[in-house]
Formats: sequence, C-alpha cells, structure tokens
Amino acid sequence: MKTATVADLRNNFARIARWIEAGEEVEITKRGKKFARLRPEALKVGEETVEWPDRSTWRKRVFPKGSGPTSAEDIVDYDRGES
Repeated sequence: MKTATVADLRNNFARIARWIEAGEEVEITKRGKKFARLRPEALKVGEETVEWPDRSTWRKRVFPKGSGPTSAEDIVDYDRGES
C-alpha cells in the first residue's frame, strides 16, 4: 500500500490517481496520522471504459481556420467575448 499526505493529494493528484488506476490502494495521512484510504472501485463484468472526447477534432470544428486561442489568457478573453 502506498502512502500520500493530504498536501500530496492536493498538489499531485494525477500521480496518485495513476496509482489507484493501476490497482494500488493509497493511505492518506493528515499531520502524520492516518486520515483516509483510497482504493480502486471494483470493475463490474461487462463495464465499459470511459471514452474521452478527441479535443483536436473539437478544436478543428470550432476553429476551422486554425486561428483559435492558444494561451490561457487568449482562451479567457475568447470566452468573455473580448477577442
């Protein structure tokens, strides 16, 4: 069993999520004491995996000329209607 702190969970969730996805159980500590335990959910027979959308296809559809926002600042401006 792997161990992580609450701060690790907050700052490095992607890494800890990969442990869980790999079948590892993770004990979470808070101020040096056991706080929680995260474990992978048991998969049911026939359960399908999640298919994430292809963002490159979405980007081409929304911005056909390829001139969409590139930086976070541009994306925020685009969403606000300022670009």
